[in-house]
Amino acid sequence: MKLSGIPAAPQPLSVEQKLKDAAVELEAAFLSEMLKSAGLGESRDSFGGGAGEDQFSSFLVQQQALQLARSGGVGLSEILFQSMMENTNA
Repeated sequence: MKLSGIPAAPQPLSVEQKLKDAAVELEAAFLSEMLKSAGLGESRDSFGGGAGEDQFSSFLVQQQALQLARSGGVGLSEILFQSMMENTNA
């Protein structure tokens, strides 16, 4: 029963959801490194953002990689998730 004005307590995440989230985060970390290697986030010669751009570009690359992973990425998270599920059911 929900009392008026008091939000319901959030439900704890299932093991499956925790593993899915972990797999997406692992894929995002992989994609972040791949994007950095490809030169994404490097300072531009003209019209650059200066020191601020240099300081925060890694955060932008991490968030872009996370969004890529959440929207399907390269399929690595699904492979990782299946592997983790097999290991938890073993």
